[in-house]
Amino acid sequence: MSKTSFRLALTGLAAGLAFTALSLPAARAAEGRVEPPKLSWTFSGPLGKFDRAQIQRGFKVFKEVCSSCHSANLLRFRNLAQPGGPEFSEGQIAALAATYQITDGPNETGEMFQRPGRPADAFPAPFPNEQAARASNGGAYPPDFSVLAKARTYERGFPRFIYDIFTTYQEQGPDYIHALMVGYEEPPAGFPPLLPTQHYNKYMPGHLIAMPKPLNDGQVEYPKGEDGKPQAPETVDQYARDVAAFMVWVAEPHMEQRKRIALWFMPFLIILAFLLYFSKKKIWARMPDGSPAH
Repeated sequence: MSKTSFRLALTGLAAGLAFTALSLPAARAAEGRVEPPKLSWTFSGPLGKFDRAQIQRGFKVFKEVCSSCHSANLLRFRNLAQPGGPEFSEGQIAALAATYQITDGPNETGEMFQRPGRPADAFPAPFPNEQAARASNGGAYPPDFSVLAKARTYERGFPRFIYDIFTTYQEQGPDYIHALMVGYEEPPAGFPPLLPTQHYNKYMPGHLIAMPKPLNDGQVEYPKGEDGKPQAPETVDQYARDVAAFMVWVAEPHMEQRKRIALWFMPFLIILAFLLYFSKKKIWARMPDGSPAH
């Protein structure tokens, strides 16, 4: 390729990237899409860790509010005691599990039966099957919570997605979930009339969502501190932050361990890079014409 052709190719690439950067925000505005605000999370970045108190509060919000419609099929009671998670005590887990009735069996007569839950049991789903869930929610199917924080995201567009690579920003999921929880509003003037099963949410693509507003101020009572006040504000914003953080842990319960292993491994990669560089330099230095030995 000639220098002129190479310059033309670079110019075309730069023009294409610039056009993309300018057209994406305009397209989003035309669609009426509102980008969720970027929040600060304790688990973000290579050194991030979960806030134990926060994910304990998030579990309380999930248990008292979200679990009436949403399942968490990959979550077992004993997971709530494992390192890196809410870290409830074994006694707390056993007491929590015992409050649920689990379908088990068959017994010696071939029939299914109900028994108190055990720590090894999965968190029970609110509905026996998808059809029952849809029938109870106006035809909508509440998604499972197990990996929802990893599955839900939004496009940040060029050039921010390149910036996100270098800043290790991976919190689009919890940012979107939090925004969705606080984004319920009255439809603006001129918006088409809503059906009885529809609700307006400014952060939802298309602004229509089947799920009614799930959270209200004071809905969940948080544990109180030594001063007799709740550990955190009992507001929709705080509930949404806490349950989003809990959902991130459910989706990636070994995140802290993964980050810790990566930090231990980085020095070995640096040493390996130096060894490869000096090995290459020594091998090529023997050749007077700059070509390697055969």
